Amino acid sequence: MHLLSLYWTFLKIGMFTIGGGYAMIPLMEREIIARHGWLTAEGFLDIVAIAEATPGPLAINAATFIGYRLGGFFGSLLATLGVVTPSLVTLLLLGKFLIRLILDPRAERFLSGLRPAFIALISMAVIRLGHAALVDLRTSLIAAGVFAASMLFPRLSPLYLIGAGALLGLLLYPY
Repeated sequence: MHLLSLYWTFLKIGMFTIGGGYAMIPLMEREIIARHGWLTAEGFLDIVAIAEATPGPLAINAATFIGYRLGGFFGSLLATLGVVTPSLVTLLLLGKFLIRLILDPRAERFLSGLRPAFIALISMAVIRLGHAALVDLRTSLIAAGVFAASMLFPRLSPLYLIGAGALLGLLLYPY
């Protein structure tokens, strides 16, 4: 695998996804699993889970972990730089105008159209990746339990839910 290909892939992911880490998951999945075949769906899910459980933004953590798995230290560095470059350039070039842009009524209408599109993309990633994650009754019960807990206790920190999932995995898969 060529390191510049890794940088270019994550540059595209950073450039063409607006809305943060969760909005990037569908494009990351398509590029990393379907297009390049660098990871399996299970491997990708593992990295997303680790990226979510560690401090920092999901997209940057995922890029760092995926880059490291594919290209060691330099792969990690280039993937991370690739995913943050578009945001940094945009902030440097448009930072002065962002406040005025955010207050413009057209921006609110623009964002009103983007939000449901992101929900649809995230939902598709959940459905596709769910097939790889929910492999038996135990994994389905863990997912259902964590989902139910998050709905019943919406103020509960995701860290507790992730920890509960990890603990249930240890208990339900003792081998």
